[in-house]
Amino acid sequence: MTPLEKTDPAIFELINKEKDRQQNRLELIASENFASAAVMEAQGSVLTNKYAEGYPGKRYYGGCLNVDSVEELARRRAAELFGADHANVQPHSGTQANMAVFFTVMKPGETYLGMDLRHGGHLSMGHPKNFSGKIYQVVPYSVRRDTHRIDYDEVLKLARRHRPTMIIAGASAYPRAIDFEAFAQISGEVNAMLMADVAHIAGLIVAGIHPSPVPHADFITTTTHKTLRGPRGGIVLCRKEFAAQLDSCVFPGMQGGPLMHVIAAKAVALAEAAGPEFRAYQKRTLKNAHILAEALLEEGFSLVSGGTDNHLILVDLTDKGLSGAEAQELLERAGITVNKNSIPFDPLPPGRASGIRLGTPALTTRSMGPDEMRLIAKLISTVLTNGRDEKIIARTQEEVSEMCRRFPLYEATELTSNRR
Repeated sequence: MTPLEKTDPAIFELINKEKDRQQNRLELIASENFASAAVMEAQGSVLTNKYAEGYPGKRYYGGCLNVDSVEELARRRAAELFGADHANVQPHSGTQANMAVFFTVMKPGETYLGMDLRHGGHLSMGHPKNFSGKIYQVVPYSVRRDTHRIDYDEVLKLARRHRPTMIIAGASAYPRAIDFEAFAQISGEVNAMLMADVAHIAGLIVAGIHPSPVPHADFITTTTHKTLRGPRGGIVLCRKEFAAQLDSCVFPGMQGGPLMHVIAAKAVALAEAAGPEFRAYQKRTLKNAHILAEALLEEGFSLVSGGTDNHLILVDLTDKGLSGAEAQELLERAGITVNKNSIPFDPLPPGRASGIRLGTPALTTRSMGPDEMRLIAKLISTVLTNGRDEKIIARTQEEVSEMCRRFPLYEATELTSNRR
């Protein structure tokens, strides 16, 4: 019996249920991935016990010699991996990483350009209930109606008209490559700061299969999960002239003691991302996304922008007689996990939405490849085409379970079972 099982059997059981769910379902949520056993070992380490307000060499607590080395290692690895001048690895999430940049360069009430949430932007790019929409004035830019790609001409016109303090290049549900050079030219013309939010595509960038914002952006933010395949958390990269101001905006500006166990896990993930195996993994992730997109098109689905350049696919269900919420629920019952998602010019509210967002990072982590992507497209089509046919849902669930058995999530040698 483990200490957790003895102390809190209810939580122990829920963790094991979640482990079983992850093992026995197909995870297609584009913003999720499976961290390595090494990442999870670091995150579950004794570093969770250490309070370390401040930065290496400038802490407000004693006993920080070891955690100073951990954070220095994480900062150096992040900067080297992306080729950036400076890295801050303390933000607890991607939204807090974005908040740090806002606090560094903008005053309350100032204006910025961000991608319209209805067209693929993130809530930290102007949602009215988020700090980004409450404290600052957002001018949203959108995608073209005919191509569903960012309208750079519109971005330039908006920038000239509103003279924003900052422009954000980034998205949460945009399946095409982002032209960071074009954004840099626009921001340069209006003397605006440029922030690149690469939370979704960070892994593709460090693998060299998506253009990097580093030569163009003043600030770069990312989460460390998603395609980076690390723990849940955030990182900010910036030019050296902004380093001191950024650091002071993270601490003491917006958060207190850093999560040293998570920073250690970030360091492990960054080391993993520097290796050739990680680059090969990202190439497989991209190939799987292309094949899944092609297979869905062959099954008669409409895709926003007609396909994908990255790890995610946005499926338009308007001609299927289903909302995104209904599709999510049906696929969930069949063992396929996706998320409902608004599509550009969506007639439905976000809670229902007209689309679903799919991603290949987690499936690729499990070593699934082209054959599995084609089969998954057929399974999705079968479930969504036949509505609420319980026999089809049950049969699909069996096929999903068999596929998951062939591609175990964590081998016994990689992750000690909580049941031992």
